[in-house]
Amino acid sequence: MNQYLVVGIVFIAIIAILATNKKLVETLKNIYKIEELRKRVVYTIGLLLVYRLGSFIVIPGIDPNALGEGSAYAGQLTENGLLGLLDVFSGGAFGNAAIFALGVMPYITASIVIQLMGMMIPYFQKMQKEGESGRRKMNQWTRFLTIGVLLIQGPAYIANLYHQVPGAFLYGSNFLFVVYATTILIAGTMFIMWLGEKITDKGIGNGISLIIMIGIVARLPHALLAEVNARFQTASGSAIMLIFELVLLFLVFMATIALVQAVRKVPVQYAKRIVGNKQYGGVRQYIPLKMNAANVMPIIFAQALMFIPALFSGTAFAAAFSSMTGFWYNFTLAVLVIAFTYFYTAIIINPQMMADDMKRNGGFIPGVKPGKQTVSYIDTIMTRITLPGSFFLAIVAILPALAMRFLGIQQAFAYFYGGTSLLIMVGVVLDTLKQIESYLLMRHYDGLMKTGRIQGRH
Repeated sequence: MNQYLVVGIVFIAIIAILATNKKLVETLKNIYKIEELRKRVVYTIGLLLVYRLGSFIVIPGIDPNALGEGSAYAGQLTENGLLGLLDVFSGGAFGNAAIFALGVMPYITASIVIQLMGMMIPYFQKMQKEGESGRRKMNQWTRFLTIGVLLIQGPAYIANLYHQVPGAFLYGSNFLFVVYATTILIAGTMFIMWLGEKITDKGIGNGISLIIMIGIVARLPHALLAEVNARFQTASGSAIMLIFELVLLFLVFMATIALVQAVRKVPVQYAKRIVGNKQYGGVRQYIPLKMNAANVMPIIFAQALMFIPALFSGTAFAAAFSSMTGFWYNFTLAVLVIAFTYFYTAIIINPQMMADDMKRNGGFIPGVKPGKQTVSYIDTIMTRITLPGSFFLAIVAILPALAMRFLGIQQAFAYFYGGTSLLIMVGVVLDTLKQIESYLLMRHYDGLMKTGRIQGRH
């Protein structure tokens, strides 16, 4: 059977299943009826199409034919885990040497640095407490740092590209070309950031997150086709294995959604207050403590550290961590993910601040005294629920390697079985659906789900 036909059948089957879902069809009709929501959805799709178009515009002066399949550069993207991951995040722009080749990863790097500085440096801590004006200042610092990161990554990207495929450079790789190409890459990333901000303001969902997700999803057809080609090269069992892989992928998605949405609700009772003729408080509410409060950050930090051994190439230390499917690579990655999950959760969840806020508003946890006992109670709960969350996150981090090693899945398709790609896709889809659902409920339409409400990532 033709491999392209198999991929087509898979996508047609998915579309047919969605089209026969009466609830989905009714929801799409309701979205169309709400003018504001309809405009926001169309606006978001339009800007995402602009982003995808830029992923195929090659930097002038570079021959795109020299970067196609079969080239040394394409082989490096397949063999090198870091470069392959960057190519997935950029939606193929990294491998195309496009003007959007560096994508939004420099901005993500800068955001992480600024976020960490906001936790450790008093000047940035003060800005965080200044409200909207402080947020604008932090965003400005993030943009400046993004340009600084691009000034390092741009020339490095051009140098690596020239080292792999010097024949692709039509006019050579002199100093002026490096400056010119780096300027284009900086402009491309800054334009993507502008698109993301416009989507956030006038579209639906978080713009930067949607752009990352669209880049990841855009690689799915190519990765699926490569997997089908690999499976049909075997003499037997190709169709059965392909079906098994798709079923397993579905189960992994369901488990990841459960991880993202899992919360422990801590009851909080508020004291009654009489103001005039009205009564305030006296009701029981809940504090939702997430099992995976750190979200995708532990995997990002851990993967960044796992590329350090590559700096010591030629040594036994580097050789032990050179393979993404090796035991020591994945064992160390899992341990780092668990450690960073506790570290990042401790940073973003402050039991002392939560206890002070409850006490200030006349709230208390039933059976627990306000003050130190409340702090200790919340800290104990977070420690207990973070343990299974960290282990589950570690499993998600090494799932791509397990899929490659034990199931023989191609690297490009294995990225969708776990790691940063999977968590980003699940989290962004949940957040976007939650926003759409809020518009529907405000207009007295049914939500997206027959039972319950979409929880998102809180």
